[in-house]
Amino acid sequence: MQTIMNKKLLLGFILMTITFFTLSCSSTRRSIAIEEGWELLGESKVNFVRDRDKVDVLSSNLFTAIRFKVEKRNIHMNELHVVYQNGDKLDPVMDDELVADQYSRDIELGPEGKAVRSIDFRYRTSGNVFKGRADVLVFGKRYVAPVYPR
Repeated sequence: MQTIMNKKLLLGFILMTITFFTLSCSSTRRSIAIEEGWELLGESKVNFVRDRDKVDVLSSNLFTAIRFKVEKRNIHMNELHVVYQNGDKLDPVMDDELVADQYSRDIELGPEGKAVRSIDFRYRTSGNVFKGRADVLVFGKRYVAPVYPR
């Protein structure tokens, strides 16, 4: 009788251990669908304290446009600075309300493609601090060199 009870306890312990390791090893990373020709350049979790953020771009690809997608909360973006790898800057006029789970308008960088070092933006988060922070995702449209017939 005692050995049956010990086996049941051991079996229960083993099942709990396997369940714990299975759940703790699962990925917490979310998956996002990205439109063909676009690349995720970076993301930032915006908050109520600081109203300015910077996304460093680690990609060495050339891009012809960028756009934003905000998750969870709406934000109002009122300033944008794109810094290229060569140090030049682009300061497009930006005074847009970015609605949660929708893409912003495309901001054109140039038809010949540009290497982007960083993207700085100022924003105002709408709503209540207790409802959480917004995630801002920055996407770049990859430059595709034209192919000329021979």
